[in-house]
Amino acid sequence: MRIHVLQLIVGDKLISDSFNSFGLHLLSSGNVVDASDILMLNRHNVEYVDILPRSSEAATEQEGSIEQHATDEQLHSFNLAISSIKDLFQVASNSESIDPEFIESAFTPLIESFEDEKDVVSLLLSLNSKEEYAYQHSVQVGMLSYYMAKWLNKSEKEARYIGKAGYLHDIGKCKVEEAILQKPGKLTSDEYNEIKKHTIYGYDIIRNSLHEDALALVALQHHERLDGTGYPLRKKHTEIHSYSLIVAIADVYSAMICNRVYQEKRDLLAVLKELHRLSFGQLDPNITQVFIRNMIPNFIGKSILKRRPRWHHHHDESF
Repeated sequence: MRIHVLQLIVGDKLISDSFNSFGLHLLSSGNVVDASDILMLNRHNVEYVDILPRSSEAATEQEGSIEQHATDEQLHSFNLAISSIKDLFQVASNSESIDPEFIESAFTPLIESFEDEKDVVSLLLSLNSKEEYAYQHSVQVGMLSYYMAKWLNKSEKEARYIGKAGYLHDIGKCKVEEAILQKPGKLTSDEYNEIKKHTIYGYDIIRNSLHEDALALVALQHHERLDGTGYPLRKKHTEIHSYSLIVAIADVYSAMICNRVYQEKRDLLAVLKELHRLSFGQLDPNITQVFIRNMIPNFIGKSILKRRPRWHHHHDESF
């Protein structure tokens, strides 16, 4: 059967020779692939291979293991972080600032629990709750921002700071009416303009709470795009803070893998392809490529969801 390379699992047997686009012979028919073979095919940009049909039980067993990856400690930390960000949203909705120690106590245990995690995709999917999207999204973006900073060779201190920026990026949504955030149908122009204000609300809350310009700018700029098509200020290229460029990618990725009121879960391969497309003009191309390169090994052997995505009417992956 013919499958995409990202659907390969260790133990699959090739039934035809594999070549790259220049005609270089990579693997022979009859080869039983291991993890290094799959990575090598990825590096050579091979998309499809022919394999011997799997025994359904073996394939199901390997693909199904994805849901069991998170440890009890990580699940506890993740649920605690969701509860904490929910509390942060609640406090901010009734005030103009949040106690910095409250923010630190909510964020630090999360990062300490996940800082050694290697299989990011399994972790995110196994922690993908169908409830309380906004809070789960904030936690995922914080985690992904931290991982990306590490992949970009940032120091542990700076990576944690960028992770915190991701964790707080959507705090301004606490000032937007819940009915608008949860509306399943098409938004009116006024409603969409109100949602876009969450970036400004978030900037003000973080400035008032932490007096940290970089963290506040991430809240303000995570929907800005390199080509100037973003919001709220239509910033371009070097006008956008480097941390905002990182968090923007985490924001888009998390939005595409999560269940939303207006969109079904995207399949894993489509998410990477869409990120790659967005790196031509909207998302930072270098950071996006680092993200994709580090995520691809995590996709090996993961089950691919078959449902077709239902795109949001604004064609933006997140608010």
